[in-house]
Amino acid sequence: MSLKPFLSVGVALRPKILADTFSPPIFLAPSLQFTRQKSSHRVLRRRPKPPPIRHPDRVHNRGRGESAIRRTGLRHQFALAGSKQPLPVPNNWKPKIEVAENHGLWQFFQDKKTPVIDPTVMASHGRPWTAAELRGKSWEDLHSLWWVCAKEKNRIATSSNERKALGDGYGEYEEKERYNTVNKTQRAIKHVLTERYYSWQDATKIAANDREVDMSGEGPAYVPEAFEASIPF
Repeated sequence: MSLKPFLSVGVALRPKILADTFSPPIFLAPSLQFTRQKSSHRVLRRRPKPPPIRHPDRVHNRGRGESAIRRTGLRHQFALAGSKQPLPVPNNWKPKIEVAENHGLWQFFQDKKTPVIDPTVMASHGRPWTAAELRGKSWEDLHSLWWVCAKEKNRIATSSNERKALGDGYGEYEEKERYNTVNKTQRAIKHVLTERYYSWQDATKIAANDREVDMSGEGPAYVPEAFEASIPF
């Protein structure tokens, strides 16, 4: 009797016997599972488009300008190309204004190019006028000097406001000193004019009892009498 049939049957039955008798451990079960063969062709997928960048200051409302109650708004779109409408400008845009060189407002500035007066220039001034020096001045001179002081006060105020707007931390002491000097001159002018007013009042009282002075305003104000007639004999 040949053994070849038995060997062939044993070989044929061996996988079935092993399959019935052998069970792999649990931790090897994932590695023994049947995996599908992947295709050798690579599938190209399109990347999703990034979301559009939205400007933080831009309004993305298509219904802007429409009434929330009546649903009314712009009936048609407006095109600025070829129209005479003014184009939009930035918020910090300022128009260039031409000013005459001899404009009166330039007198409020010490220099046209620098609105803030330099502290060294602000400190370079003399002493104020005294009342004794102003008593010999005429009315026209006092009037002119008063408005020169008023103009200088405006220049100091303009420089002070510009300095505060720019945040400069210097020049305040020099501005106060110059302002006080100008203010003392104006006080001396008022003192002299007050003295002249009191003198005019006293002269009016004396002239009321003087026969040579005519206070009516008709004819000459002063008519002197004859010298011989005024001497008593």
